[in-house]
Formats: sequence, structure tokens, C-alpha cells
Amino acid sequence: MNKQLFYTALTCVLLSCGTAYAQDFAMKTRLTHLATLSFDAGVEWGLSSRWTAELSATYNPWTFKDNTKWKILMAGPQFRYWPCQKFMGWFIAPYAHGGVFNIGHVPLPGLYDVRNEGWFVGGGLGAGYQVILSRHLNLELELGGGYAFSRHDTFLCHTCGEKLAENQPNHYWGLTKAHIALVYCF
Repeated sequence: MNKQLFYTALTCVLLSCGTAYAQDFAMKTRLTHLATLSFDAGVEWGLSSRWTAELSATYNPWTFKDNTKWKILMAGPQFRYWPCQKFMGWFIAPYAHGGVFNIGHVPLPGLYDVRNEGWFVGGGLGAGYQVILSRHLNLELELGGGYAFSRHDTFLCHTCGEKLAENQPNHYWGLTKAHIALVYCF
């Protein structure tokens, strides 16, 4: 009896999924970037039934009280493979990113008494999931790991101090992307 009930429920669920549709274009904003008061926007368009391409950018122009800076301009492309159908469910995605930054007097270890100004480039591989909230609105979760290379100048104080290091290179391997986004599909 339990097997029959299970198979009946499974059949009903599978039949109800037959009305799925695919979008061809989407606009998005990352809530995790908005939480840092950054302007963030992205566009994604369908290349085929299982591939999409995305281009996104983030900009934070603010200088906060006590001359705390978290200024950043970054952008990058991403290509996504959707095993089932684009804009729904799981995806994997190689991506690239790059930008410029000016960060100083931030209450984090190594960033409070100095200001770092420079640029970065990198890339990696991400994986994520999109949940359909309504006909046009999705919620996206994504994590990505990869490599980032940066060069920056380090200044003693957070305003105008003595230059401690010039054109200093950094190599980073690890988590390079983590976000929650709202996606509007057309």
C-alpha cells in the first residue's frame, strides 16, 4: 500500500512539471553586494536550451566616516551550463573577474591601519542553483572557487600616509565568489 501511494504521488509530481518553460534573457542583482551598499547589476542571455552567458558589474564609490574606504569597481563574464533547462535548477559555470580597488581603515585584521589601492584579475569555476519564485522572478545561490592575482600599493595611514609598498603582487587561491541574487527573467 505504501509503495502504491509513493508511486502515485511521484507520478502526480512528474506530470505537474510538464508545463515548464524557458526564458531567453534575465536581469539580476546580487543581494550580498547590495548589503555592502554596492551598486550591482548583471544581464544573462540564453545561448541554447542548456547554455547561458552572463555579464555583471559591481561598483562601490563610498567613503564612510573616519575616511573608511571600501571602493571597488569589478566586472566579469560567466558561461553557465544547465543540466536540465536554463534559468532553473542546478548550473556549473566557469567565470572571469577583474577590477580596481581602494580599501582602507576597514575594521578587519591587516586593513585598519593601512590603505591598499590597486587592481585584480582572476577566474574560477562556480556552481549554483536557481529557485523559481514566480513566473518571472528567481532566487539564485552561487559559490565559486578559483584564482585571483592582484597588484597594489600600500599606504601607512588611511588618508594620505607614507607609501609602505609599491606594486606589491598577491596570489590567492580559494573562494572567489559567494552570492545570493534576485533574477528577473523575460
